[in-house]
Amino acid sequence: MPDTANLSVLLIDPNPVMRASLQSMLNLSGISRIDIAVSSGTAIKQLGKKSYDMILCEYDLGNGSDDGQDGQQLLEDLRHHQLIGLLTIFIMITSEGVYSKVLSAAELSPTDYILKPFTVDVLNARIARALERRAAFRPTYLLIGQGKLRDAVISCTQGEAEHARYALDFARLRAELHVGLNELAQAGTQYAAILAARPVGWASLGLARTLFAEQRFAEAAALLTDLLAASPKLMAAYDLLARCHAMSGTPGAAQRVLEEAVALSPHMVRRLRQLGETALDAGDVAVAERAFRQVVARAKYSEFRDPEDHVNLVRALIGKGEPLRAGGVIRDLEKSLRGNPNTEACAAISSALLHAATGNAAAAAGELNSAVQAVRDGAALSASLKLGLARTCLSNQLDQQASEVVLAVMNDIDSGVSIQQAMSVFVKAGRPDLADGIGATLKVQAQGLLDVAADKTGAGDFKGAVQTLLEARHLSPGNLAVMVAAGRGMLRQINELGWDHLLAEQCGGVIDTIRKLDPAHAELGQLNDAYQLAKRKYGIAG
Repeated sequence: MPDTANLSVLLIDPNPVMRASLQSMLNLSGISRIDIAVSSGTAIKQLGKKSYDMILCEYDLGNGSDDGQDGQQLLEDLRHHQLIGLLTIFIMITSEGVYSKVLSAAELSPTDYILKPFTVDVLNARIARALERRAAFRPTYLLIGQGKLRDAVISCTQGEAEHARYALDFARLRAELHVGLNELAQAGTQYAAILAARPVGWASLGLARTLFAEQRFAEAAALLTDLLAASPKLMAAYDLLARCHAMSGTPGAAQRVLEEAVALSPHMVRRLRQLGETALDAGDVAVAERAFRQVVARAKYSEFRDPEDHVNLVRALIGKGEPLRAGGVIRDLEKSLRGNPNTEACAAISSALLHAATGNAAAAAGELNSAVQAVRDGAALSASLKLGLARTCLSNQLDQQASEVVLAVMNDIDSGVSIQQAMSVFVKAGRPDLADGIGATLKVQAQGLLDVAADKTGAGDFKGAVQTLLEARHLSPGNLAVMVAAGRGMLRQINELGWDHLLAEQCGGVIDTIRKLDPAHAELGQLNDAYQLAKRKYGIAG
């Protein structure tokens, strides 16, 4: 057994008898630095204040009842909100015999899980195994935590050579890091090499992810379909296959894939949410209502409840023609999520939908104006909800408000919404004139950002200038003047501050885009020559 004297442990269990037993077992293992949490809520509060080497978590946090959040949901929250890092050992303890729940917990990748009853020797063995693996990966995990992904790739290569037992795990992590660095060709080569030596499901899944990132959706879907035929319990493959169908414009096919996944593993809240959203896109309000009703119920005891789930449930209920039930959901939203900064905006959107459905246009307009004001005030609503708000404004003849909301989405570079997606809100509503107006406004904003970037460059803020230029490109992606300025800014930063691989890749992409749009552009040759000169300056091959 490795040295455990300095190991810090968070023990999460609502049962005082079980807590005492586990604490005694840990003491016998030489572990004395133990903190206790009796629920998911108290655990999240403690993890917000300090980190732990290891978490021992009971699966049934409701203590045998249906109340409260279970261990699977807690782990989902901890991973999604990054409250635990790569170095944290998470061991799930369960006596759960229901296969679907065990499957849900396993797909969230706890370090290990132990089936009750168990002995102190079993616990010791699992802890020892987890500590050994953590020690092997510690140097790499530390580099990842510092954002040094390229150094982490090198560390993975060293780990493969030094730790034969974990060689395949290091190879997997190395491929994932290549994806994170947007080195999709290298990632694909790595996954293909792994598959040539050993047909493992996660490598096929990883290869499909690289194809998806390259927007080769049909190829990724074909690979995932074959993978699921061979490994029908690989849950993440269903999620990616559904995204492939959605990106290919077939939400019905995406919905069918997610329904199959939920039937196998019904306790993953984020998948249920994805099913609900996909069903709404496909027009299947019955499935959407069932999915969002489960999301709202399962998230009830989470510290990270999202009021947007209530909005989507209201939308589905109205689609089903059930305004009375929709009203009950709105009342629950206002009562149970009081204090959440987004509740007021979500309640206004929900109420507007209900008023519009019941024919009260004046009340609907009033609620929509309240929601738009919340957007002005900086409400942290998702981009998809904002676009939904814009669509509702359009259907209620609030054209100016709709345009304002769409502009707010486009001015958020992290929204993940392309200008084509944003403009489709107006096009589908039969208002191409509003789309043209938004396009003109964005072009003016982009030109203004070019002036800001020039000022930053003059002041020596080269990174700030590039960030501003990227914002301008986001607002006006087909604008050649913006792309040329962005390419110049990136090269200026590289020449002044040193080689940056990701930035250089972006610069190369900008030059390629200019070449595709206008092969005879007057400044293309000069920009490409400067790019090649920078590569030679820093000894970069290729």
